[in-house]
Amino acid sequence: MMDNSAVILHKGKDKAIKNRHHWIFSGAVKTLPDFENGSILAVRSADGEFLGCAYFNKESSIIGRMISFDDRPPLETLKTNVEQALILRKSFFDDDTNAYRLINGEGDRIPGLIVDRYKDVLVVQVSTVGMEKLKPFLVDLLVQKLSPRSVYEKSNLPSRREEGLPMFEGLLYGEPVRTIEVLENGLRFLIDIIESQKTGFYLDQREMRKLVRTLSGGRRVLNAFSYTGSFSVFALAGGAVSVDSVDTSERAIELAQENCRINGFAGGNIRFHVADVFDFIRDHSLENDLVILDPPAFAKKKSDVVRACRGYKDIHRLVFQKIPPQSLVLTFSCSFFVDETLFRQVVFQAAREASRQIRLLQRHHQAYDHPVNIYHPESDYLKGLLLHVE
Repeated sequence: MMDNSAVILHKGKDKAIKNRHHWIFSGAVKTLPDFENGSILAVRSADGEFLGCAYFNKESSIIGRMISFDDRPPLETLKTNVEQALILRKSFFDDDTNAYRLINGEGDRIPGLIVDRYKDVLVVQVSTVGMEKLKPFLVDLLVQKLSPRSVYEKSNLPSRREEGLPMFEGLLYGEPVRTIEVLENGLRFLIDIIESQKTGFYLDQREMRKLVRTLSGGRRVLNAFSYTGSFSVFALAGGAVSVDSVDTSERAIELAQENCRINGFAGGNIRFHVADVFDFIRDHSLENDLVILDPPAFAKKKSDVVRACRGYKDIHRLVFQKIPPQSLVLTFSCSFFVDETLFRQVVFQAAREASRQIRLLQRHHQAYDHPVNIYHPESDYLKGLLLHVE
């Protein structure tokens, strides 16, 4: 007898779920029961096999997101996944680092939720209706496990529009906190919780900042798209002889200056520029022999890919044409729709147009607190290349 309260998939459309992929696209669904958007429902194959539970939203092309793949109660599974996420982070960080990602969506088997920890403040991002309904349960669980001073939500995500959710930002628990100082590998950073991009800091670049520290000795560093200067601070800690930080945001540059100051770095060899990076590179003869390119996503939707690739090629060609021989370029793309293969092709096209001999030394290392679920590769968005320019 068929379960009338379950979502039934079309024949042959259950393979992804059996392979523990979290997303159910609307075209895979044969029948839906009556339900309120965000409800958790059982999922069954066309033959009636129980596949697990997902929350559903009729407004989204990704109509369902799996939160369990067995017959345990779904909230029990969620609780277990949160606990395992916290255990994983505890194994990687010591007192020298107190800012890191606690929950990374599908990477921690909790779709629709990001939680970042800044010392004793948690910052939450919720991207789906289903997770919006689960938010009170999960916030209570995080408060119980971690006893934070504050839990703040920054859900200003384009994906919320497709879900039919308004943008939201506000305090969920505890006392309001505007600015907090954190540690990353022993260096100090000020985080503006309210007026920041993302949740406040690009935590996913931690391993690359460590790399920059090892590469910067005796080099003249250009930190393009510098945001609040985290790469700049690590470059100075690694012995850079000069650092230029460039960003269009005056507030970000103010914080970059402050982050250098609180780590004891000052002087005329540390320069800050409020400017468009493309214009800055066109207008300056670059003497920098370590260039970091970490722009915001050039392709925020699939239709942006051609324009994004043009932007990536232009910025790399300009840099390759101007920097001195024996330079290093550390470059990134966080555009989900530009995959690693395409990004490499664009960078190599720029190298060819600039007529420079360039070798790939290393690919980006994912920060440990941003795990990618092996069954859900879509969460692997960030790619980077370390290049040697002859």
